[in-house]
Amino acid sequence: GMVNMTLRMELDRDAEWKQIFEEAWKYQRDYFYDRNMHGRDWQQVYKEYAPLIPYVKHRTDLTYIIDQLGGETSVGHSFVFGGDFPALDTSRVGVLGADLVAVNGRWRIKRIYTTESWNPGVVAPLAQPNMRVKEGDYILAINGQPLTANDDPYRLLNGLAKLQTVLSINNKAATDGSWTITIQPIEPEASLRQLAWIEDNRRKVDELSKGKLAYVWVPNTGGSGFNNFNRFYFAQQDKLGAVIDERYNGGGLLDDYMVDLMVRRLRAAITNEVPDGAPLKLPAGILGPKVLLINELAGSGGDFFPWIFRQQKVGPLIGTRTWGGLVKSSVHYGFTDGGAMTAPDNAIFDPRENKWVGENMGIAPDIEQKITAQAASKGRDLQLEKGVEEALKLLEKEPMPVIKKPPYSTPTKRN
Repeated sequence: GMVNMTLRMELDRDAEWKQIFEEAWKYQRDYFYDRNMHGRDWQQVYKEYAPLIPYVKHRTDLTYIIDQLGGETSVGHSFVFGGDFPALDTSRVGVLGADLVAVNGRWRIKRIYTTESWNPGVVAPLAQPNMRVKEGDYILAINGQPLTANDDPYRLLNGLAKLQTVLSINNKAATDGSWTITIQPIEPEASLRQLAWIEDNRRKVDELSKGKLAYVWVPNTGGSGFNNFNRFYFAQQDKLGAVIDERYNGGGLLDDYMVDLMVRRLRAAITNEVPDGAPLKLPAGILGPKVLLINELAGSGGDFFPWIFRQQKVGPLIGTRTWGGLVKSSVHYGFTDGGAMTAPDNAIFDPRENKWVGENMGIAPDIEQKITAQAASKGRDLQLEKGVEEALKLLEKEPMPVIKKPPYSTPTKRN
């Protein structure tokens, strides 16, 4: 039957930390993709770092040493994770999905972030139906506590994430005539702001190109990146060309699926059963010219994406050089205290040119365009603007062919 017992263990931290260090050194030795360790004498590395271990007095000290140990391989995907740390109390600060600015001694709502009503994964607290609040209004109090510009509004929102909260609102910086609304702050609001960034960019591309170009952001090369690409790419098939944006791409898989779709050109057309309807194009997608925006915060799969985009001659790369990490990030097993580190075990190379791809170099743009602080302060995205400019140039050189159905056949006369 079941036996109830309480087990206790006496843990020798010094011995555990020494064992983890030894394991980390062996782990790199056994799993790193280059048996020559990028030219580093791995036994000499051990001799340099091992004398530090007796002086480790906290897991953070050990993490630092293991991080330096991994850094000796000079590889992009060199990371150390977790470990046995004490549990800490956390506070769930609620956020409103809005930009607040101090005006007239109060906090004024500069922008309310909206969302897609059909998407339950992204919530906009101040953009709910029948919510009596708009941009330009002031928040005068939170749960009855007065709020002035001298206060931090997030201090009053501390602990209120996902809890009903009452805001006092007015269209002026005074309490007379104010009213209350009940909302549910969220935690966090990154997805809401990200969606706004995407939509702002899409609208800007549409405006600058006078409706000719699509905008598609690819956040990573994993499942969510594919979903985002499929959603925005195929929803804009009426556009003549596209600005594809992989800036801040977080990586994931080695994508050639999206690039394979973008390299396709017009093959056939189908008549439309709708009266006077335009013929349908084959294959599906945006068949005109494309450009790809890149930056230094796109890496891993975000390095391979622009490399294969260029190799397949889809279009020019615009922006700044990518991160440069194309030796695969791998964690085969963890340490005894639950921590882990990477031992990159597979590298990407070009079999035609017999060259390694991207590692410690990144993918350079064809047209370099940096973001300046002056332009950003004015709300301008110079890389996005350059992308539109270059895509329109390509569109002039490669306009979409006019699709006209051929004349219907007529029966031949019999003699």
